[in-house]
Amino acid sequence: MAIILVVDDAMFMRKKCSQLLTEQGHQVVEAANGAEAIARYKEARPDGVLMDITMPDMDGLEALKVMKEYDPSARIAMCTAMGQQSIVIEALKSGAIDFVVKPFDANRVKAAVAKLVPSAS
Repeated sequence: MAIILVVDDAMFMRKKCSQLLTEQGHQVVEAANGAEAIARYKEARPDGVLMDITMPDMDGLEALKVMKEYDPSARIAMCTAMGQQSIVIEALKSGAIDFVVKPFDANRVKAAVAKLVPSAS
């Protein structure tokens, strides 16, 4: 299966998403903010990234832009709360492949990962 980087400042959300992906057979790497996500991305070279938009230190949108600059082939889906449509549009224009609305629906997360890593679904 695939290596997926899960980025969220809320440990509960990271663990919930990581458990779901691990049960699907994926290897999961976690990060708590955008700066940490960039470091983990460079270390682990994941097949896909699920990243929260709103985080302290460096938000997901800024981390997305840095990751895409570092690796234009980076496959990233953004996670967002309801009401952040303008940010989602900016994320998609900046190279995000998909987005998942919180709270997570297991089937929606699986569909996003299938978009990120078609060979692993």
